[in-house]
Amino acid sequence: MTVLVAYGSRYGATRAIAERLGETLRAAGLDADVREATARLDARPYDAFVVGSAAYRGSWLRGPVEFVRRHADLLAERPVWLFSSGPLGHARRDDRGRDLLELTRPAEFVELRDTLAPQDLRVFYGALEPGRLRPLDRLIRRLPSGRRWLPAGDFRDWEEIDAWARGIADRLQGTADRSQGA
Repeated sequence: MTVLVAYGSRYGATRAIAERLGETLRAAGLDADVREATARLDARPYDAFVVGSAAYRGSWLRGPVEFVRRHADLLAERPVWLFSSGPLGHARRDDRGRDLLELTRPAEFVELRDTLAPQDLRVFYGALEPGRLRPLDRLIRRLPSGRRWLPAGDFRDWEEIDAWARGIADRLQGTADRSQGA
C-alpha cells in the first residue's frame, strides 16, 4: 500500500510533522511518500492519503486546499486522514475555558469532512522560531499582545503524532489484510 503524506508549511514546523508521519508509516511497513501539497501534485499513484497544513487565521495554506479540491473525487474513494498544525503554547484552553484544539480547527475541515469523509481529522500544536518569521508576522509579534499570540518554542507533541501515525498504519494494514482475504 502506497501512502501520500502531503503537507503545506510556511515555516517548516508542519513539514517536520509530515516527515515524522512518513517515517512512522514506513517503520510500520508501509510505502510512504512525503511531498509538499500543490495543485500539480498527482494523487493517482497513491492508495491512501494523509494531508495536512499549517493553519493561519483559521484556514489552511493554499497548496493543500488546491490539492484536495483538485483530487476530491479520487480522495473520496480512498482512505484519507487530515491534520492541521498551528496552536502555539502550553495552554490547552483559552481564557474562556474553550479547548484550543477545537477552536483552531481550520475552516476547511468542515468542507473536507463532508466531501471526503476522512478517517480522522486532527489538530496538532505547532512550533515557532521568531528568527524565521516573515516581516508582517515579525511585526505582529512585536505588538504588546503579539508574544502572547505567537509564543516562541516547539509545542509539538511527538508522542501524540507518532501514535496517530501508528493508528493510521494499523488501519491501513487491516484494510489491506481484508482486501487480500486474510
